Amino acid sequence: MSETTKPEATKAPSNVIFIGKKSALVYAVAALMQINNSNEVLIRARGRAISKAVDVVEILKGRFLQEALKIKDIKIGTELLPPKQEGLRPRNVSTIEITVAKS
Repeated sequence: MSETTKPEATKAPSNVIFIGKKSALVYAVAALMQINNSNEVLIRARGRAISKAVDVVEILKGRFLQEALKIKDIKIGTELLPPKQEGLRPRNVSTIEITVAKS
């Protein structure tokens, strides 16, 4: 029996927020705390969470930091993910990275 090893997970920088299944408001509050600490935050999402990432930035702009917020950069792309089951093709998943900073 052969042993397979998983690649070690790399730790993301502290100013990166990965968007997932929680509500947009939870991520917006987390991003607000990061902006207060480091003046800049990177919001990353892929697949169906892309629209939630945009919602998070809009919540930050509208509710919390109305005029003190600046969108520095937006990057969109595609990641090639391995298949979920053997015999299937690799999947292309859309990604977005939004860099937000205090102005």
